[in-house]
Amino acid sequence: MTTEQVEKKVRETLRAVALDRVRAPGDLVEKVVRRRSRRRFSQAAGAAVAVAAITVGAAIGFGGGGAADSDRPVRPAASPEGWKPWQSDTPGAGERGCLVDGSALYCSGSKYDAAKLDANTGERLWTVKVNREGDGIDRPVAVRDGVLYGYRNHTAKNQPDGDYAGGTDLMAVDADTGRVLWKVQMPQDDRTDQAAMLIDGAVLANTPSLRTMSALDPLTGKEKWRHTWDKGIVCQRAVLGGVPYLVCLRDTEKPDHTDVFRLDPATGHATKVMTLPGGQQLFGPSDPQGTRLVLGGRRNAAGDVRLTSISSTGEQTAHTYRIKGEPANGDVVGDRLITVSWKGKASVYSLTTGKTLWTAPVGVTMPDKDMLTGIASPAVSAGQGVVYFFSPTGDLSGLDLRTGERVWRGHVDLGKGTRDRGTTPQVLLYEDALVVRNGSGIVSLLPRIGN
Repeated sequence: MTTEQVEKKVRETLRAVALDRVRAPGDLVEKVVRRRSRRRFSQAAGAAVAVAAITVGAAIGFGGGGAADSDRPVRPAASPEGWKPWQSDTPGAGERGCLVDGSALYCSGSKYDAAKLDANTGERLWTVKVNREGDGIDRPVAVRDGVLYGYRNHTAKNQPDGDYAGGTDLMAVDADTGRVLWKVQMPQDDRTDQAAMLIDGAVLANTPSLRTMSALDPLTGKEKWRHTWDKGIVCQRAVLGGVPYLVCLRDTEKPDHTDVFRLDPATGHATKVMTLPGGQQLFGPSDPQGTRLVLGGRRNAAGDVRLTSISSTGEQTAHTYRIKGEPANGDVVGDRLITVSWKGKASVYSLTTGKTLWTAPVGVTMPDKDMLTGIASPAVSAGQGVVYFFSPTGDLSGLDLRTGERVWRGHVDLGKGTRDRGTTPQVLLYEDALVVRNGSGIVSLLPRIGN
C-alpha cells in the first residue's frame, strides 16, 4: 500500500469512527496526517492510549486559567488602550492557529511558520517563512521574555526515494524582530500541546527520543537535563505553576493504574505524586499558570466520568460528573469544567464541589458533527465574568459565567475562503476585546455587553 493510500485510509477511518459515542474533533485528521510533510504518524508512541486520549479530548478538551468570582456581576467590556476594530484575511498567515501575548498576536499558517500581528490594529509586523510546507494545524507554542517558541519543518529536501518527510524542529524566534535564534530537531512530527511547553527556567520538549523530555535553555536551545521513561510506558505531560508533571501508564488497551510524577524544573528529578486506578487521561491545564491538574477515565454508557484534580500544593479532589448529551468541545478553566453538546447546550461544573452549576443554550449555531470543522474551545474572561463561544458559521455568544444567562450575541463575516483545511476556529481574548479566527480570516471586535 502506498503512502497516499495509507493516508487516505487513515483519513476515512478518523472521519467515520465514533469513540465513546464522541466523534473525533475536526482537526484530528490533520493532527494524525499532516500531508506530505507529516508522514511519521506511525512513530507516535502509545497507539492504544492515543485512542483513549482522543475520546477524552473530544469530550472535554484542554485548557487552564482563572475563573471569575461566583458573586461578581458581569462587567461591560472596555477597549484596550490604542485598540480599534479590525479584520485581516491574509492567506498563509493564520490558518494553523494563533495566540495572544500582550498587545501582539502570533500566528502560523501555510506560508509562514510564525507571523506577528499588532493586536490593536491587525497590522502584520514580521513573518518567518515555512520551510517548504505548512499544512499542519499547530499554532505557536508560547511567548516568554521576548522569545516566541514554535515549530517548523526540519528540512525542505526530498528523501532519496523522492518522497518527502520534513521532520519537525522546535524553534525560538526573537519576538521583536522575527529572527530565528535556535532550532532543535524533534524525534517525530508531534506538534501537539504536549510536545513542547514552558517551565520555570526552561522549555520542556519531547526530544531527542520518543520517550524523553528535555529541559532546553530558552536562549540557546542547549539541553539542561533530560528525563526518560521505560519502554512500554507512555507519559502525558503538563505544567502546573511552572513545574512539569508526567502522567504515565502502560501502553495497553486497559492499563491497571496510572502514576503521576512531579519533575524538579531545575534538575529533572522525578517524585511520584500519586497512583490512580485504571487508565487516566490528562484533561488540563495547558496554561503553565493553571491552578490544578485534572485527570479522568472514560465516560461510561450513562455519560458519567470521574475526574481527579490535583492542586499545586498537592491537594486532591475527586468527583463523578454526568456529561449530558454528546460532547462537541469544552475546556477546564480554573475551578470549572465547561462542555458544549452537539445539541447546543453549554454546561458548567465545579471541580471543587462536583456540582453542575448550570446548563443553558450555547447561543451559537452548532456545526454538523459529521463535518471536519468544529466549534471553538470556549474562552473565559475572568474580569468580566463571561464565557464566550464561537461557531464556524461566524456566530458569537457570551454567557454569564455564574448563571448561564446570555448577556451578548454577535456575528462576524470572515468572507470566502476562510474555512479552509477543516481546522477548528478559535476565539481568543485581548484584554476585553475578542479575536476570532476561522481559517485565514481573523477579526477583532469588542462585545457590547450592558450597552
